[in-house]
Amino acid sequence: MCLFQYDDDPEPEERVPAGLLYVPVRPGAAEVAVRMFRTPLGARTAVGFTDPGLLAAVFGAQQPCIRLSEQALRALAEPLGVELLTVDPTFTAPAVTRSVTRSVTGGSPVLAPDPRRASSAPAA
Repeated sequence: MCLFQYDDDPEPEERVPAGLLYVPVRPGAAEVAVRMFRTPLGARTAVGFTDPGLLAAVFGAQQPCIRLSEQALRALAEPLGVELLTVDPTFTAPAVTRSVTRSVTGGSPVLAPDPRRASSAPAA
């Protein structure tokens, strides 16, 4: 994925459609939800892959996916305010996990808060 624009980059109307894409999803009870991501600079983006092997290389073989056309993926992302579509990204950051820390006085381990969960209630 390139975050820079060059003079010889095609204009949006000149780009070749990506065709059918393998799109990572989150499974739900009765349906699936298309996953949205962020670029390294923080912009929201929809992600699709031209080959299931490329998707597995980035997210692992167990990542569920669906097949969508580029137009369908853009149509799903647009109401969410996501205008960027990234095809075949190769770089991902590791998943955020909870870490165990010890107090300076050598007390018992303390779990750091999980940044994915915004809660004002203290952990029990």
